[in-house]
Amino acid sequence: MKKSLLNVKQIMQYSISMVLLALFLNSCKTYVPFTKQLKAKNNWKKEDVKKIQFYLSNTIVLHRQMGESETTIESGKIKLVDGKKVEEIIIKRRTPGVVTNFRENNKMAVSFEIDDGHFLTFGSYSKRGGRYYLMLDSYKKDQWSKVTYVNKKYYISPESLQSFLQVDMKKIKKEERNQRVAEGRKIN
Repeated sequence: MKKSLLNVKQIMQYSISMVLLALFLNSCKTYVPFTKQLKAKNNWKKEDVKKIQFYLSNTIVLHRQMGESETTIESGKIKLVDGKKVEEIIIKRRTPGVVTNFRENNKMAVSFEIDDGHFLTFGSYSKRGGRYYLMLDSYKKDQWSKVTYVNKKYYISPESLQSFLQVDMKKIKKEERNQRVAEGRKIN
């Protein structure tokens, strides 16, 4: 008798654990790359894209050496590297961002902080699955590349080059659902 009660208790605990796990997995965000194909499939116009919450796939680290006369810091922190002042801005993986503007050739200005003037430009690359990757001012393989941020040139590490835009498809699908309940109809 005690053995069967123990089995029932174990089965109940296992069942509760499985239900909690299912609820947890169901509530997780489903990040997918934002691509030219996804945009076309959903027939999103510029106004629609501006309403989408974007996320970074990978961390982006921006570095710039500050001049002797510079006293303003935009949004980063100051570090001393080899006795020189360096401003560093870190935009972490999964940081939410919004489209602030559209550029030529299907490029988008995306802001991850402060205001619309603080943006990075992303563009679609057909050779990379149509994903929207960080656009560069200059590129040298396995070296630090340059980007413009708040009208200043910053260097980014080679690892930051892998950053592309993502969207939470569960949230988008949830928002796109148009649901109503029929009231029924009676004979007059």
